[in-house]
Amino acid sequence: MMETYRKEDIRRGDIYYSRLLGIDSIDEYIRYGGTLRAGELAFDDEDVNAQDASFRDDESTRRYIDTAICKNIQHSLACYEAGGHFRHLYALYEAGELTSAINRIIEDMNHRFLLSVLTDDFQSHDLRLTASNLRKERDPEKRTEILDHIDTESVTQRLMELLDIRNKEEQSIGITDTHIQEIKEYLSALELIVNCPIETADPGARSVEHILFTQPGMRYCQAQALVHSLMKDETFSVSSEFEKTQTAGRILEEVRGRMLEDIVLLETMKAADRGHRVFKLQFAAGEFDMVIYHEKENCCEIFEIKHSDKQVPAQYRHLADQEKCDKTERRFGPIRGRYVLYRGEDAALENGVQYRNVERYLNDLPEMDITPVQETGIQQIGPVL
Repeated sequence: MMETYRKEDIRRGDIYYSRLLGIDSIDEYIRYGGTLRAGELAFDDEDVNAQDASFRDDESTRRYIDTAICKNIQHSLACYEAGGHFRHLYALYEAGELTSAINRIIEDMNHRFLLSVLTDDFQSHDLRLTASNLRKERDPEKRTEILDHIDTESVTQRLMELLDIRNKEEQSIGITDTHIQEIKEYLSALELIVNCPIETADPGARSVEHILFTQPGMRYCQAQALVHSLMKDETFSVSSEFEKTQTAGRILEEVRGRMLEDIVLLETMKAADRGHRVFKLQFAAGEFDMVIYHEKENCCEIFEIKHSDKQVPAQYRHLADQEKCDKTERRFGPIRGRYVLYRGEDAALENGVQYRNVERYLNDLPEMDITPVQETGIQQIGPVL
């Protein structure tokens, strides 16, 4: 049985998994981060592993999810201060409805701790977003409306059953704001969530709470469960093998892209000292995925984070947007560097934008400095520790 989450392991994040498990691939970390390695998952069959067997049928999928996501952290809660941290959550726990609440918050794109997230009829954000993006895909060969023709209700219902998510009429315990606050407190106590604020270019505006989950494997598991449910849809199942593979891959790719942003923000925040602030910066249209503000020197670095190994001009369009950069500099001082973190090789473009390999960036965070490296022409980035 997989051991319960330990705060010191969670705190180490990407660096911990890289060194303990020999995982240097960001995709491997996304897949297993927070669930340790596949061999430690609690399957009944001795010869199964998470990659090829955990989603082969409903039962194996459900067992994987139970182990990888909520049952394990609820066991940690039961052990935490001898279960004294349950408080008002004990009724939800006893009724088997705490899993539903946690999974809803994790699946929500913005991880909002709101009553509506836990009580409104459940919809898969991953399914809706992928359907929209495929419909508007720039490449005509990849553009498709396949997800507009599936039985969305049945796919969603199967996903809810796998994730043990219940709609309001199925809940025996009326969820209140007190429950939500205590769920947030206990996830914080286990260091499973961290607030990485969203700032705006307006100096008078207050930052907005932006919750990150520190265990990427929990979130990715939900995306895999969605793909498993989608494969059982009658309309989808008769599509060509190519189209099914492309669509399923797009769902997982969309999730990996959003998770990569969260991972980089989280790890950079943990590496930063008190003289550096790390946040996402939003504008009326568009955003910088990450900003590192050096308070003492009153300067900043701006980042785009892409789950890609290709260099494409559209990736850095915001970094090259003069209006956005001017607004940023008025509040956070001169922009010292513009970077795209991605899965390819380091490169410096003529327009001043620098590409950095995201896996090396994450692994090098503890040793990183701001000083330029003249020999390579690539500037090191990251907070001074």
